Amino acid sequence: MRAILPLLTVLLLVPVVHAADSARARLDAFARGLKSISGDFTQTTFDANGRRGQTARGTLALQAPRLFRWQVTTPYQQLIVADGKRVWLYDPDLQQVTVRAQGDAEAHSPLTVLTDLGQLDREFKVTELGARDGLAWLRLTSTARSPDFKNAELGFDPQGLARMVFTDQLGDRTEIAFSDWKRNVALPAAEFRFTPPPGADVIGSAAPAAEVYPLKN
Repeated sequence: MRAILPLLTVLLLVPVVHAADSARARLDAFARGLKSISGDFTQTTFDANGRRGQTARGTLALQAPRLFRWQVTTPYQQLIVADGKRVWLYDPDLQQVTVRAQGDAEAHSPLTVLTDLGQLDREFKVTELGARDGLAWLRLTSTARSPDFKNAELGFDPQGLARMVFTDQLGDRTEIAFSDWKRNVALPAAEFRFTPPPGADVIGSAAPAAEVYPLKN
């Protein structure tokens, strides 16, 4: 009985996610009418054996149709900016910039479904996973021929997207917790521009993509 009572306490404390409050329903509610969003994140990596790696923190911003900013602020500095034509990755420690055309890769990014719900069914197989850790979970499996990741799981609380878990093709896992979401705020245009700083090595091509995948709301 002593072993059962604590278990019953835990089960009673875990919220029940009803069908009407499914992960897809929460995603639809969170993304409805969404034009821009910003927030904070905490990201932790795990290898295929479950060994914990580094934890990083930072901020992100997303604006329809094709603008994205992901900035790691601690314990190291890193910046990713998608300006609508190119994706820039800047590593200040290495004084190195990597740039590529913005195209097919973004079409299969789970984060972009927040401003394009139609993409969800076009680009992913969607599976309801039920409740876990007090969240309603949705699994996205890319339908691309050579996806960058095995699957992504999105966890929603009643306020919206709370967590995201990526598993890559080698079994490594990245867990991201989101907080302080700000919906449809006026984001400065400079948030989505990047100019390589003087002296930085630039790797890749800055030529715009010949074919793009605009997000639709």
